[in-house]
Amino acid sequence: QVQLVESGGGLVQAGGSLRLSCAASGRTFSTYAMGWFRQAPGKEREFVAAVSWGGGRTYYADSVKGRFTISRDNAKNTVYLQMKSLKPEDTAVYYCSQATTGWSTVLNEYVYWGQGTQVTVSS
Repeated sequence: QVQLVESGGGLVQAGGSLRLSCAASGRTFSTYAMGWFRQAPGKEREFVAAVSWGGGRTYYADSVKGRFTISRDNAKNTVYLQMKSLKPEDTAVYYCSQATTGWSTVLNEYVYWGQGTQVTVSS
């Protein structure tokens, strides 16, 4: 059974930074792509970033490109999302997810989810 546990969310002022972490267990972490998604109240879940099984490929939504960095440490079974220059519109619950393949930018291929961590950016 796959378990994903996010941490690192919180309240930050606009322009600030946060680093989210997601610890995974339950199957071979280094085999699968990992992604970060977010959902704000009243909005659909947004695909924020993805990293391939070995870390060599990454994907970013246009809304976060240049500000967010996704990375992974396969030795620690952990994926990270470094967020800089945060804006109030980044406020959302952020979810970590694991795909069924080694690389994917298709939302439906992300089938395992964490419980989410709240990020609130004040203006």
